[in-house]
Amino acid sequence: MSGEGGAGGVAAAERADLYERLVADLDAAGARYRLIDHPPEGRTEVVSEMRGHDVAHAAKCLVVMVKVGKKKSRYVLAVVPGDARLDLQAVKALLDGTYVAFAGRDRAEELAGSVSGTVLPFSYHPRLEVIADPALLQAPELYFKRRAAGPLDRPGHGRLPAPGLAAHRPHHGCLRCPPGETSPDS
Repeated sequence: MSGEGGAGGVAAAERADLYERLVADLDAAGARYRLIDHPPEGRTEVVSEMRGHDVAHAAKCLVVMVKVGKKKSRYVLAVVPGDARLDLQAVKALLDGTYVAFAGRDRAEELAGSVSGTVLPFSYHPRLEVIADPALLQAPELYFKRRAAGPLDRPGHGRLPAPGLAAHRPHHGCLRCPPGETSPDS
């Protein structure tokens, strides 16, 4: 995905198409959601306060590159609670990788179809797999992007359409670092 007029090569028209596609998918699935208008803001803590919710209910979306062997790379959209740090080693272990790092900004924006700070917890790109920390499924609502909020695959509320979305449990059951710890690679 490339285009003119957007940061990292993501054009405004492409971002709008992605957003409209998500809203159409949510509507088609009968998902309950609401839109919250607020000024653009990419920092999870700040935008959570603006929207009036606990930062733990925000979906922090990070694009990660995992090398599997010497010549194969996989790209993952790792989704963790907004108050957590991503444990890169957990992602590497989950995918049996040999190396893990955050994807470069241009590559992340190309795969996510949006600029950094507005990445959705859904993937419409065939090379971007989604893995979500199971803790996200405990929140009463999941807040994401700059304007959207809604439930994410909670029992009794139906499933949101999420190409490639799966809640995986790495070796220690989550994708976030335990309290007080940081990933050696983060």
